[in-house]
Amino acid sequence: MTAFFALTTSLLWGLADFGGGLLTRRTPALTVVVVSQSIAAAVLGAIVLATGGWSEAGPRLWFAVAAGLVGPVALLCFYKALALGPMGVVSPLATLSVAVPVGVGLALGERPGLLQVAGIAVAVTGVVLAGGPQLRGAAVQRRTILLTLVAALGFGTVFALITEASTTVTGLFLALFVQRLTNIAVGGAALAVSVRRGGTAVPEGGFPWASLPALAFVGLADVAANGTYAIAARSGPVTVAAVLASLYPVVTSLAARGFLSERLRAIQAAGAGLALLGTLLLATG
Repeated sequence: MTAFFALTTSLLWGLADFGGGLLTRRTPALTVVVVSQSIAAAVLGAIVLATGGWSEAGPRLWFAVAAGLVGPVALLCFYKALALGPMGVVSPLATLSVAVPVGVGLALGERPGLLQVAGIAVAVTGVVLAGGPQLRGAAVQRRTILLTLVAALGFGTVFALITEASTTVTGLFLALFVQRLTNIAVGGAALAVSVRRGGTAVPEGGFPWASLPALAFVGLADVAANGTYAIAARSGPVTVAAVLASLYPVVTSLAARGFLSERLRAIQAAGAGLALLGTLLLATG
């Protein structure tokens, strides 16, 4: 069950990143974050009301609030790093986020077997290569590296926090709802500051109403991914769940190949193959 839910997380996050990347080509990134998360919050709010999730409110919700505070900051740092530096450096480096939940799992006493250790090493290597690492070229600014590392730390922290935010399914719905509300507050504040400094909130042609279905998909896929990861981390070793969930860059690359006909570089194809091999080792270990 751990492998199934963790791989589902990778699929959902990979598709959400692909959709979000397409949307930010036409709409400011902050607007994409705020609108997509608002749609997700509305859906989650209805689910919480229907399931009586409010009864699960308790101290654990502070983990959801913390995840909601960290998530948008990490995402904005990631987008800024992508704008400043080559994607071939930023994307693979961001996969270091897996170190946080894996470290937490090891600190809690998890000890993966030899086959699982091999699977972790192979899968992480595959994910880095699938990002198309830039091994040669112009030097990368220190600011780009710093922003990417902050983003990786933030993403990994969200991984760890969301697993602690609830102990039941209805409680998970409530935790995800609280996380989304916090995301909206942080993202909305950042958007207001951006507009005050001369930035734009909508494209020149006005709000992209035709993109609402895509925005809804991005928001709901992100929510679902957080939920499936929380289930994966609770049903088995966090070290395994975190690594399998971190395969989402492979999904994003394959989606670009399938929908945009982007050609995979040889190193990316090799990375995808290694990621698959690592997955098989983890699933059977």
